[in-house]
Amino acid sequence: MMTGGRKLLVMILLLSMILGVVGMAHASTVMLYSSMQEDQLLAIKRGFEKKYPGITMEYYFAGTGRVMTKIATEAQAGTVGADVIWVGDPADYISFKEIGILEQYSSPEAYAIDDVYIDPEGYYTGARLMNMGIAYNTMFVTEEEAPKTWHDLLDPRWNDQIVMTDPGTSGTSKFWLNAIVSHEDYGIEFIQALKDNGLYIESGSSATHNQVAAGAYHIGICLDYMTANLMELGSPVGFIFPKDTVSIFSPIGLVKGSANQENGKLLYDFILSKEGQEILVAEKLISVRNDVEQGDVDVDAIAAKALDLDLEAMARDNDANLAAYDSIFGF
Repeated sequence: MMTGGRKLLVMILLLSMILGVVGMAHASTVMLYSSMQEDQLLAIKRGFEKKYPGITMEYYFAGTGRVMTKIATEAQAGTVGADVIWVGDPADYISFKEIGILEQYSSPEAYAIDDVYIDPEGYYTGARLMNMGIAYNTMFVTEEEAPKTWHDLLDPRWNDQIVMTDPGTSGTSKFWLNAIVSHEDYGIEFIQALKDNGLYIESGSSATHNQVAAGAYHIGICLDYMTANLMELGSPVGFIFPKDTVSIFSPIGLVKGSANQENGKLLYDFILSKEGQEILVAEKLISVRNDVEQGDVDVDAIAAKALDLDLEAMARDNDANLAAYDSIFGF
């Protein structure tokens, strides 16, 4: 029979064990590396942690160039610190596959996603849709006057009035560059013609969009959702989905052998779920799912204008395209 002192000791030990288990549960984490806007990451974090209160979603947030450098450095050292990677350029995931840092994974949420957004080998899945088009400042340019095609940007009336983000720092701009250069209707000659018409290069996507909103430049090669966010804030900007709109299905990938892989799968599934995609739609992004209400976005109309893409060629020629771009702009 236990004495009162022994009973008290056992109760203390049991309580310590219970608190330890609870502490371990709350200490459970998942790490996401991403080049998304931080507001979007925070929205996903809130939704995920509400669904899984025992898991903390941590993230490393930076421009695509810095995220890619971090991944490459860690991969060379032997361990990528992320459980899930989410950057803007789908062609980057071809490189990830080649260096062997992604785990094959078929999400149960993929049933509602078109196969065109899913890697046939199962290494990544598109998780948000974005579009590179033409933004304009409505104080200086009317909707009728705004360029309707990429070739319209070469009109002398836009000389020294166009801005875009450096493809060396932005995954979406890099995707646009590779898409344009690899297409027979444009090529590297088109980039040279833009430079000759006074195209200005900004270092970050937010700065590019803010420059157009402030009227420093009347026209921008911009993202639909970032322009929509500025419009909602009352900025004098409009957006054109031009002929040959460059559509981007920003993928997620599970890191091979990551420290928290089961939690990584939970985050992967949450991002692709109807709940997760509705969070992204609320952030002005377009969902990859076919069962999510997209508001006033006409997905079919955008798709009808989209430029045909060759992801394999874009990945293969990426370094050469960036080198040609650097040469043109003197970087």
